[in-house]
Amino acid sequence: MKLATLTVHAGEHERYQCPVETETSIGEDVLEKNLILWDEADGKAVPVQAWAGDDGRVHLAWIVERMARRESRTFELRVAESPFAITSGVSLEEARGKLKVSIGGKHLTTYNYDQVVRPYLYPVFVDEDVGITRNWPMVEGLAGESTDHPHHKGIYTAQDETNGVNNWSEGAGHGWQIHRTFSRIYSGPVAGGFTAELDWTDPDRNVYMTETRRITFYSTTSQTRLFDYEVSLHASEGDLAIGDTKEGGFISVRMASSMEEQREGGGVIVNGCGGVREAETWGKRAHWCDYSGPIGDRWYGVTLMDHPGNPRFPTYWHVRAYGLMTANCLGRHHFTGDPENRWDMAIAGGETRTWRYRVLIHHGDSRAARVPTHYEDFAYLPSVDVL
Repeated sequence: MKLATLTVHAGEHERYQCPVETETSIGEDVLEKNLILWDEADGKAVPVQAWAGDDGRVHLAWIVERMARRESRTFELRVAESPFAITSGVSLEEARGKLKVSIGGKHLTTYNYDQVVRPYLYPVFVDEDVGITRNWPMVEGLAGESTDHPHHKGIYTAQDETNGVNNWSEGAGHGWQIHRTFSRIYSGPVAGGFTAELDWTDPDRNVYMTETRRITFYSTTSQTRLFDYEVSLHASEGDLAIGDTKEGGFISVRMASSMEEQREGGGVIVNGCGGVREAETWGKRAHWCDYSGPIGDRWYGVTLMDHPGNPRFPTYWHVRAYGLMTANCLGRHHFTGDPENRWDMAIAGGETRTWRYRVLIHHGDSRAARVPTHYEDFAYLPSVDVL
């Protein structure tokens, strides 16, 4: 039974593995899990994810495989007699302080949140059994591993000089990010993810601010893994002051050791403004930054994307030849070399600041991975007409 017609307009941008979302109304007797989309262009069924919004309308999400610039594509929203068979969805499984994320049955990453200084994603797989982040210090004794900066763990959030607390390093007197609860964990045919509530504390575990961390993983192809990473800082304990320092990143990644740019035959850093290598990308502002390099006999990469709606967009990048890449909009005096040119941030008590990023885990370099196209999908969404 046909419920609605959904027309996606690419607009001025090519689309590739693009998450799309809209909302509509359906009958109260329709089971959301039985909904499917029918692509009128190729006559194929497309997985769709549906959930009820607070306004009583139904929200829909799906992945558009590919669209040309200015192309429009029509989908029929249908209801099937039984749930549509999905083999490529996102599933999350919680066990003993870890949250395992799989896509199509393949392990993508694990969120480690219990008995740690700060929660982090590790391992992060770019291919089956191929991790794209450094293994140390989670795994010790591996040949060829770098062993500097033990606080660089997988993909994570950290920031120094938050109300005077060092919540970046793990040296003497460091602060903590303590997982309090998950307010949501969900799986689905198109996306899965979680919302975590955290306390940021001083060395004595006294809370000085709170955070909501929301990560959404999309069911894209194995060579193009996408997830959104959103950080909301709440000045819940009174006024919050964040100092201007390069030692931080609301999203940070430590690359696999073999990918380090400083190594012979190692990787390369590029950014969305044409900068190449550390000399042209460290301390520079850009809307995205990519770090790619060899693991074994293949080339892989990670792109971090800064959303235009983020505070102080486009961000500065604290990205290093030794393998660190962070989006840091709070290190201006370090990056410019001018001690008077500071970007300290004050958040009044009771207020919130939110940053949203997209992460692309990919095969090949930034060109092969079509990074600019993925960025446009993130920053300039296609429009959807619902009939």
